[in-house]
Amino acid sequence: MTVSVHLVRHGEVFNPGKVLYGRLPGFGLSSLGLHMAQELADGWQVAPEILVSSPLQRAQETIAPLAKKFALDVWTEQRVLEAGNKFQGLSDMRRQLRNPKLWPLILNPWRPSWGEPYVQQTARMAGAIQDLRDELMQTHGPGASAVVVSHQLPIWVTRLSAEAKPLAHDPRQRECSLASVTSFEFSPGQRVPTVHYSEPVEHLSKQAAALPGA
Repeated sequence: MTVSVHLVRHGEVFNPGKVLYGRLPGFGLSSLGLHMAQELADGWQVAPEILVSSPLQRAQETIAPLAKKFALDVWTEQRVLEAGNKFQGLSDMRRQLRNPKLWPLILNPWRPSWGEPYVQQTARMAGAIQDLRDELMQTHGPGASAVVVSHQLPIWVTRLSAEAKPLAHDPRQRECSLASVTSFEFSPGQRVPTVHYSEPVEHLSKQAAALPGA
């Protein structure tokens, strides 16, 4: 009787300048990222009822093979956009943070002070997920699913919130690799989902460069 909302992180981005790209336009998938997106779609067994994507290029390119495979339109959803970040556009952050002008931005890592607060990210993501859950239950029925391509940080803090864990965290501990799937399953009347995580293209994500951004 469950319905599922699968949060997919986009594939690897082409970013030779190692820019913290955030919400900047023009950052599409690398050749490896395109391979991730295609292999993810090839392995997706059960057709979803709804496909949703962040408006950013890397997310749109990640969901495109799924849309082609299942002949579905993609809903573009602003609420699953990348987190706002005042450092976007910068590279070599270790060097940049030696600049005293930037120090006020790192005073409160628990909020975080350099970007969109975690609570705001979880609120908008949760709103989008709840609307999808209701649409799946009311229109499509048991077993229905939606696939949402989003970004690492919004996915991760939304999972932390669903699991009633603190939102402040060490970025190195995020369990949300490239092209991974964080699944939220809802039973009728259930507001808190059951969460599952998988890495269907783990062998490819291990080849990806460790680049800034999400």
